[in-house]
Amino acid sequence: MRNTLASLDAHAQRLAGTSLVNLIETDPARAQDFALRCGPLYANFARQRYDRAALEALFEIAEQADLAGAMQRQLGGDTVNPTEGRAALHSALRGEATASAFVLAARAQAMAAQLRMRELIEALAATDVTDIVSVGIGGSDLGPRLVVDALATPDARFRVHFISNVDGNAARRVLAGLDPKKTAGVVISKTFGTQETLLNGQIVRDWLGDDSRLYAVSTNAQRVADFGIPPERTLPMWDWVGGRYSLWSAVGFPIALALGMDCFEQLLEGAAAIDAHALHAPLRQNVAVWHALTAVWNRNGLHAATQAVLPYDERLKLLPNYLQQLVMESLGKRVRLDGSDVQVETVPVWWGGAGTDTQHSFFQALHQGTQVVPADFIGVIRVDHPFAANHAALLANLLAQTEALANGSSSDDPHRHYPGGRPSTLLLLEALTPQTLGMLIALYEHSVFLQSVLWDINAFDQFGVELGKQVANRLLPALQGEREADDPVTRAVLQVIRN
Repeated sequence: MRNTLASLDAHAQRLAGTSLVNLIETDPARAQDFALRCGPLYANFARQRYDRAALEALFEIAEQADLAGAMQRQLGGDTVNPTEGRAALHSALRGEATASAFVLAARAQAMAAQLRMRELIEALAATDVTDIVSVGIGGSDLGPRLVVDALATPDARFRVHFISNVDGNAARRVLAGLDPKKTAGVVISKTFGTQETLLNGQIVRDWLGDDSRLYAVSTNAQRVADFGIPPERTLPMWDWVGGRYSLWSAVGFPIALALGMDCFEQLLEGAAAIDAHALHAPLRQNVAVWHALTAVWNRNGLHAATQAVLPYDERLKLLPNYLQQLVMESLGKRVRLDGSDVQVETVPVWWGGAGTDTQHSFFQALHQGTQVVPADFIGVIRVDHPFAANHAALLANLLAQTEALANGSSSDDPHRHYPGGRPSTLLLLEALTPQTLGMLIALYEHSVFLQSVLWDINAFDQFGVELGKQVANRLLPALQGEREADDPVTRAVLQVIRN
């Protein structure tokens, strides 16, 4: 596969002198042919810098890599995480994409956990608790935080707040103004050994002053019990669900508390619809495949070092943060499955923010900077607020930016010249609902997995996050003056801190 991906350079060089304007004008059917729909989700790839020949080469790569078979293996419960000897069955949390025995067993466990979630929520709703503090970090925080921020309403039964950063200012700010007698806490950690989560969980437990309103989500029942949370207030996780893929599990307990269990199940249903599409749709009509191939083209054909994600809906402002972990933790690998070095570039740096704010921030660099930054623009067609003029302006800006970045504008004044040629994908949701948000997130999950197949890397381990944690644990005694640090620069900095 390495040589095949390297061959994308020839197509990129062939197209180097062809503008996006020319690609679109010389192919009148492109705007329709390079667009796909999956229910309420629409994707348009017409402003990507490939033509039909380059796109055909990408689909040939997809066939050679057996992307269809890879989807079958992942959704069927095969060991797609070989470095840890695990399946990656987050899809079983939301449906039965395949009927393998492993999937059906996992689905049964997921449904039992969902039933327990519903029972716990109903019991809490019968108390005077008004606020929930969710404690977690990484995959135990970013997904629930995104969904709650996007979909929670002011009249919700529970207000849900999040603490992730070990910085004590985070806990202090969240707890300020809350009444401990009307608050419950949820501590979420897959291993229940994450330093930041345990420290923050201790703060919340002490602040509550009553362990009876403290809940946990974890795979490690013994550590949870040692922390003081009994089994009847503990929800399960499983090793076949990676942290950054876990919002669909009991890690989504804060989502269900904030939105209600019915809405949580609609979120799962939306994701399951994309699971079915990614598994069954032919490659050339498969949105997840198109998205993955486009990402690989931009990285290995155009050698783009970064990728922007630009939601034009304030409710999706946390999506770039969520995707940073999903994409970069999954694809930030430099060795192939067999341990040999990857011979092509893997993941670019993902970043972004919500429009229209970002237009007044970093869009100058997108339009006239020296680096070409591919972008995913995400919009919502219908909204439920009454401010029609604002929404019209928002959509006008969304469409204007994708057009201006692609087409540019010539000027005799070099300072006012826009080169254009900036590629983008447009994703539109009919409305932002639990179902469509589930579809959007699941689309990115499948795109990430398919990119990993094309690069022959493991999307489901994350050993790169461990070294810094290990060093931090070694340095705690040094900070307390109990030993000296081994690294000379660290020793010098510790002297500054101590003095």
